[in-house]
Amino acid sequence: MSDDITYGVGEGPTANVSVSLHSGNIAAVRARVGKRGFSAYVDAAVQRQIERDNLAELTNAHEAEHGALSHMEVDAARALLRGDADGAENAA
Repeated sequence: MSDDITYGVGEGPTANVSVSLHSGNIAAVRARVGKRGFSAYVDAAVQRQIERDNLAELTNAHEAEHGALSHMEVDAARALLRGDADGAENAA
């Protein structure tokens, strides 16, 4: 694998890494997906956390420049994320 190739979140080949997890979390994941689905489950959880972190950074940057989001803006964004086009129009 070349070091000069950059992959986006959720892209690229897989690689083995060692991580430490709480025993209760390990048991909970194994109960849901078994041993064979463990890596995919953890990878998906990491990807979701990165997406949440990115969203928080964008929100903080927006609010630093424009002030806090209004309740209407938050409601419109929630409707958009849910795919509720009517709700987005009514909330905006």
